Amino acid sequence: WGRINKRGKKQKNVFQVANKHLKPKNKAKPVTTTLKHINAVKHEKVENLNQIFTEVQRDVRSISKSVAPEPKKQTQIVREPPKESVNVDNAAQLFSQL
Repeated sequence: WGRINKRGKKQKNVFQVANKHLKPKNKAKPVTTTLKHINAVKHEKVENLNQIFTEVQRDVRSISKSVAPEPKKQTQIVREPPKESVNVDNAAQLFSQL
């Protein structure tokens, strides 16, 4: 980093890098460790719930197979014809009065 002058002595560098002698710390951060623990616990709970829901789904399937499906009645929509005949000319005249 330093330059050697004519007399053989090192000159101090004018621009020093701040904190250049610090070593990076590889210490585990408590937040990261806690988050990993929380995620592990959540993962276990999710796996447990998935297993329970899979069993419930199997039970529902077996129950639905054992019960005979009832025939569904088809609902028909019956439209009644209008009681009075539609007078288009009269309707147009009423609209023009508005």
